[in-house]
Amino acid sequence: MEFFKFIDKVKFEGKDSKNPMAFRYYDKDRVILGKKMSEHLPFAMAWWHTLGACGVDMFGAGTADKSFDNEKATMAHAKAKVDAGFEFMSKMGIEYFCFHDVDLVPEDEDINVTNARLDEISDYILIKMKETGIKCLWGTANMFGNPKFMNGAGSTNSAEVYCFAAAQIKKALDITVKLGGKGYVFWGGREGYESLLNTDVKFEQENIARLMKMAVEYGRKIGFAGDFYIEPKPKEPMKHQYDFDAATAIGFLRQYGLDKDFKMNIEANHATLAGHTFQHELRISAINGMLGSIDANQGDLLLGWDTDEFPFDVYEATMCMYEVLKAGGLTGGFNFDAKNRRPSNSFEDMFYGHILAMDTFALGLIKAAELIEDGRIDAFIKNKYASFNEGIGEKILSGEATLEGLSAYACEKKITTNPDSGRQEYLQTIVNQILF
Repeated sequence: MEFFKFIDKVKFEGKDSKNPMAFRYYDKDRVILGKKMSEHLPFAMAWWHTLGACGVDMFGAGTADKSFDNEKATMAHAKAKVDAGFEFMSKMGIEYFCFHDVDLVPEDEDINVTNARLDEISDYILIKMKETGIKCLWGTANMFGNPKFMNGAGSTNSAEVYCFAAAQIKKALDITVKLGGKGYVFWGGREGYESLLNTDVKFEQENIARLMKMAVEYGRKIGFAGDFYIEPKPKEPMKHQYDFDAATAIGFLRQYGLDKDFKMNIEANHATLAGHTFQHELRISAINGMLGSIDANQGDLLLGWDTDEFPFDVYEATMCMYEVLKAGGLTGGFNFDAKNRRPSNSFEDMFYGHILAMDTFALGLIKAAELIEDGRIDAFIKNKYASFNEGIGEKILSGEATLEGLSAYACEKKITTNPDSGRQEYLQTIVNQILF
């Protein structure tokens, strides 16, 4: 069955096109800095938003019909979502998808029934993957929706719930490996606390680490060679989550010896909630060798929650791609963890949202490459730290300096100079010149 009869395929028509079902900037075969645009931008469809989100919010019922002509919470509906998803990705030219376990099938009270359903649906997905060439970017287990996880999954106070979480992770890893996924994500939506009055933070963090170690051991045993990811988020649904931001998550991984197997899956909207810029979270991940994958969306600064909007801010996308290019690319890809606005409730809007997002990141890539080729920002930064290239600065970097020696140097020279200007406004002018 064809669900999206109103379009054949979305094609590149150039920036002057008025066709709403065409790309203006995403030209998959255009070469940027020696690689095709499609290689720089391995885009992925988020199964949960694209095929599941129907506009429900805390104040109202859904506005979009995602039944795909089948009764929801049935295996017939699950298979219809597979059909619709692969048709959508094929027509959009999206080469990857991401999933939670319970996105794929309705969850049963008996986990054995759920697991059997996952086996059935993954067999069906494999057929579609072979027909289309579309691949799995990463998988994960939803360990925040079920009431069992009200006190967390790895951080739960119940040993039985901990075992249930382990069972979910095992099966999600099985399915990820079966589908050839490049990564596996931990998003600790309930791994945190509301009040310290009823929380043993040390105990909970150690238990989370134990669960992650078991997941790594099992994953490697069954042949999973990809990266495990942590997706930082500071709050929501919990008041304080243990994976607050990239720096916090990296510190956690190093403390518990998980840093060789894990990288970061950075979401733009989560950076905003942490009080950081998207660029900051990417830079912190990259300089620690842990920039793995990206959830490409954006938030609304006027709203205090995770709005998961399709990205349209070209400045933010440019700064993102500047970091990605500087880091040498991603081991993962760009997952559109984004949903249409509640009044945008038609199938056409699903296409408009992804076209907007893909064009935004394509333009960001083009402009980031121009910033790098221009060279003025790199030259300025190199010159900013030039005093460490010779004399006393060189001794500091080489490890020859001592505190006493530096003190003697400062006293002898009677240092009164200040650093050179940071020239922030000048550098922002360069960015605007290249962008516009």
